[in-house]
Amino acid sequence: MEYVSTRGGAGAVNFEGALFSGYAPDGGLFMPQSIPSLDGDTLRRWSCLSYRELVKELCSLFITADLIPRKTLNDLIDRAFSRFRHKDIVHLSRLKDGLNVLELWHGVTYAFKDLSLSCTGQFLQYFLEKKQKHITILVGTSGDTGSSAIESVRGQKNMDIFVLLPKGFCTQIQELQMTTVIEDNVHVFAAHGNSDEIDEPIKELFADVDFARKYNLMSLNSVNWSRIMVQIAHHFYAYFQCAPSLDTTPLPVVEIVVPTGGGGNIAAGCIAQKMGLPIRLVAVVNSNDIIHRTVQHGDFSLSESVKATLASAMDIQEPYNMERILWLLAGSDSHLMKTLMERFSVSKTLKLPEDLHRKLSETLRSCSASDEDITRAMQRCWEENRYLLCPHSAVAAHYHYSQPDSTPRCCLAPASAAKFQDALLRAGLVPQLPPEITALTTMETRSTTLERGKDWAQALREWIEATAERW
Repeated sequence: MEYVSTRGGAGAVNFEGALFSGYAPDGGLFMPQSIPSLDGDTLRRWSCLSYRELVKELCSLFITADLIPRKTLNDLIDRAFSRFRHKDIVHLSRLKDGLNVLELWHGVTYAFKDLSLSCTGQFLQYFLEKKQKHITILVGTSGDTGSSAIESVRGQKNMDIFVLLPKGFCTQIQELQMTTVIEDNVHVFAAHGNSDEIDEPIKELFADVDFARKYNLMSLNSVNWSRIMVQIAHHFYAYFQCAPSLDTTPLPVVEIVVPTGGGGNIAAGCIAQKMGLPIRLVAVVNSNDIIHRTVQHGDFSLSESVKATLASAMDIQEPYNMERILWLLAGSDSHLMKTLMERFSVSKTLKLPEDLHRKLSETLRSCSASDEDITRAMQRCWEENRYLLCPHSAVAAHYHYSQPDSTPRCCLAPASAAKFQDALLRAGLVPQLPPEITALTTMETRSTTLERGKDWAQALREWIEATAERW
């Protein structure tokens, strides 16, 4: 199993190479050179597996045993999930009106990113211990990625992590989950900009090949293939939980509704679909609707500005994982991807070729939700079920409530409602806070401010260089 860049300008690498790279050297994203195909008998056999066992089976398809022996891989995944609060790791809540909510948020930070990042942290540690190597992790976050990434590597002697958060664009709880981690290897920066703006200095540092090589820079954003790989399991588990029966031929179709920001979860769904899982994918977004416009009209273009919404982790205008989806649908045409992405990089506007748009609209459905739609879905779910949805999960529920049919459907729930008190209050609901979250407000915090107008990339360079003197 080798990995190639979506833009075709970098040599093939193995899983270890993709894990430590983040972006490919040519600016593209790593993808498997070939996608494994599963037959109906394999799917029926896997339908009895737990979420934990599904992750192991899927990872073993993408990580060769010469890199991580299967027993070791199983142990790493068991270790990754050891801090999850639910015995099943993830949990399906079956609610009224056919609303199935797959809770992906039972990890340490109450967000779905704990699932992939806890595994990725274990994979990194495995290779670093073997090679006695130090790495510098650079992460931009719109809310949940930063805290999950920090938790996956905190206290590790052979990793330093630098996290940029958009000051004022995260919830107080999301910010505290990052700034209250006082560890020598954790460095948090509060930047006066939005989610897309904080990505710019990160891209600049990765583009400086000499600097990136000298300090072993890597990313834990969902540009990293390892995160996408683990997230494929969400779709398999959701399918097996919600399919009416696997005794029929062909197997029944289940609709998976995916709240979408950077596009990592929906890219994982497209890969699951390509592997043979009979799912219909729905990308649901908030008012930052570039993915919705791309699916509906082939219009992959930025709006004038990022809109602040109740579903703040999805307030993203440049969903970089769309490149993976388009590459898959274009039949791995890296020349086309390079042309399209370079055009988008310059003009921030792109009209998809007609054939590619047709394939995208056949693969994905899409829907956008306003803040009013979000609060209405949260209120209805509470009134009917006494169940609190986070605003991102409510985007998926809004789609479900708008559908007249009784199609088997599963809505992915990326975060706990406890992290979004303001959104709950806006919906007239009462937050229910677990003690771990309440305790955050009394803890010591530490972060560095990045003022608007300053050279953020240069500030990061200086911090990374100073930190490296400790190695």
